[in-house]
Amino acid sequence: MPVSRLNPSNFSNLKHPRRQLQKIPLPRHKYNIITGMFEFKITGKLAGRGRTGVFSTPHGDLATPVFMPVGTHASVKSVNPRELKEIGAQIILANNYHLFLRPGSDVIAKLGGLHAFMNWDKPILTDSGGFQVWSLGEPGGGLAKITPDGVEFRSHLDGTVNFLSPEIAIDSEVKLGADIIMAFDQCTSDTAKKDAARTALELTNTWLVRGVKEWQKHDTEKQALFGIIQGALHEDLRREAAQFVVAQDLPGIAIGGETIGYNMSGTKAVIDWIADYLPENKPRYTMGLGLKPSDVLTAISLGIDMFDCVAPTRLARNGALYTGKVISKNGEYCFESNYPNERINIGNKEFAGDAGPIDENCDCPTCKNFSRAYLHHLFRSKELLYYSLASVHNLRLMLKTVEATKELASRPQS
Repeated sequence: MPVSRLNPSNFSNLKHPRRQLQKIPLPRHKYNIITGMFEFKITGKLAGRGRTGVFSTPHGDLATPVFMPVGTHASVKSVNPRELKEIGAQIILANNYHLFLRPGSDVIAKLGGLHAFMNWDKPILTDSGGFQVWSLGEPGGGLAKITPDGVEFRSHLDGTVNFLSPEIAIDSEVKLGADIIMAFDQCTSDTAKKDAARTALELTNTWLVRGVKEWQKHDTEKQALFGIIQGALHEDLRREAAQFVVAQDLPGIAIGGETIGYNMSGTKAVIDWIADYLPENKPRYTMGLGLKPSDVLTAISLGIDMFDCVAPTRLARNGALYTGKVISKNGEYCFESNYPNERINIGNKEFAGDAGPIDENCDCPTCKNFSRAYLHHLFRSKELLYYSLASVHNLRLMLKTVEATKELASRPQS
């Protein structure tokens, strides 16, 4: 089994590191950097515990709440940066695990960092890779070994043995140059037993302290580090984790674990358990939430400011297209749709002759210019154009869903 090269002396505190990043200059940003970073200001109130705000980053202010399209490999699948801007995307997410393996953080750093690499001049958030290495070690995976030092894992690409620790993950994310970076954590499954969740939580907290120390070696005005609250579906563990993460006084707070976004009743319970511990002046991020537009509305009403999910583009590629609109009912946000799961299956025969848009209320370029019949034809024919048109629609509808909550809040009360 081939092993990745590294110089262990650069990480002397680790017992068996397997991969190291070269000592090379950090990215020189192609775009203007704004000073006085990472201040979060609340600007208004939404339904429930919802709020609007502004979070300042080196590549521009984020108006929250905000949905973040996922560009795992430094690319939102089938959607180019110009289209993302046109449909209202403020920030995109990339993944440290995947970019660490290919093309490599050093390569991207030499090319000016992620912003220059992908020609995106707005904010970027990178996930540390904790979820990915956890999934490699899940039952049936067997490709990762978790130790107190970090995680040794086999690349899903070529089988090489690699190593990620809190320090190496932060070093990689610094070289990628994202505005917001996530601490390296151990994810827990939705059904994790308490002993397993406790072990993962303690490791995540220890890794957070180590990650903070590594982050503080760099320019903390250029990148905001968020800590992650774990604890699975155990109330006492989630509360304990929340208090620990909040005590680190980082620029933002994330809520992680498989439960978040996957199990929405569990997600609501987790947020309710820890709500009283979350400071008002820090942005709150639920990781991996956004399977359906209504899920985002739930998160907003619970006081969440940021969310991301691969679902809009993944569903689009598989023929599932969102349709519906946001309404206010008895002081709460609801997503009104005529279809189950808030989406249609464009491959169904009923759309073969349908001259209407995917959604009559949608303002995306796809709905303005193309019919359901045409999308049906492209999908059935496996034409590449389909993937772009469908992804643009799903992303725009998700972004529009978030925008609608702000619009409803700004309307005069009757």
